[in-house]
Amino acid sequence: MKYKLICIDMDGTLLSNAHDVSEENRLALKKATEKGVKIAITTGRLFTSASHYSNIIGVKAPIISSNGAYIREKDREEVIYKSTLSKEQMFKIYEVTKKYGLLTYFNTCDTVISEIKIPETHAYKISNRELPEDVRIKFVEGRDFPEIFEEYEGKILKAIAIENEDKPKLQQAKEEISKYKDLEVVSSWDNNFEVMAAGTSKGKAAERLAEMLGIKREEVICVGDSENDISMIKYAGLGVAMGNAMDIVKEAADYVTDTNVNSGVAKMINKFVLDEQVIDVE
Repeated sequence: MKYKLICIDMDGTLLSNAHDVSEENRLALKKATEKGVKIAITTGRLFTSASHYSNIIGVKAPIISSNGAYIREKDREEVIYKSTLSKEQMFKIYEVTKKYGLLTYFNTCDTVISEIKIPETHAYKISNRELPEDVRIKFVEGRDFPEIFEEYEGKILKAIAIENEDKPKLQQAKEEISKYKDLEVVSSWDNNFEVMAAGTSKGKAAERLAEMLGIKREEVICVGDSENDISMIKYAGLGVAMGNAMDIVKEAADYVTDTNVNSGVAKMINKFVLDEQVIDVE
């Protein structure tokens, strides 16, 4: 068996635009698992959210969440790897995002923290309405960040800054934070950037997981669509970009599969793992 581990991004990759998993993707993942391939959800999302989707598709491998800041066994409390932001780092992020007036959240493995009331249209709040209480995302709202930094020291995995209208302002703030050598900055969408401790990325997390499982780099497939997926696509023995991926992601990849709305993950698995006939994307 050539490939033994597949690290799969969620939004824009495994999930459709309606945030569900197609039957084609689900079946391909099941077949790959039955063949002995490990499937690892590898996402910028919080662990709790990733764990819910992992249950839906029957994945048994550890979950990589928060852009590689948190790797944990799916059905156990065992944390394999954890990279948190120090209080000093959180203040650096806060000062820059406040300077540019960006909407900012700080996240733990299961909680979104905000100085303002989070709208009911937030994706996590929408999904919470249909989920059992034990897999719902928690929210801490209307609290001053400096106070939060004291209370949650050692628990904050990443920050996310959002600006939907003024993209140049967002880019300026991203560039300013990027100057701090102890921080890692990457975007998961064109309206945000996310900040973790330096050395934290999906690529490093995929490498850690592969080493833990005794799997060689050339036996790993990584697939994604956004800037935060580039590190793992470059690490992988086979780096795969979605058909809907950003151009910079496609340029970094070895192969471009179909889009997330056309079950591109399944088509990639069929081609490289299950050896079924697949028509390549032009």
